[in-house]
Amino acid sequence: MTGDIAVELGALAASEESSPSAPELPVIRVERGNPTPAQLAALTVVLAAASGGEQAPPQQRRTLWTARSRFARPRPAVGPGGWRASALPR
Repeated sequence: MTGDIAVELGALAASEESSPSAPELPVIRVERGNPTPAQLAALTVVLAAASGGEQAPPQQRRTLWTARSRFARPRPAVGPGGWRASALPR
């Protein structure tokens, strides 16, 4: 980068509540330095990503009705006589 860049964030003047005759404030204003257009574009992307935008919808709980583990066979019985218990219906 060439030198230090100081940025001041202004209020958005393009909201629905502002009147058309109100002067528009810049959203990003460079206080000092001479950034390239690529640097300004990168800064804009970073600030847009940091703002968060809309929140993600809450995740819905998944039901176990379609879980593949329900269809798997149970583990065989352990210990003496386990082979006999594995053949018996449950």
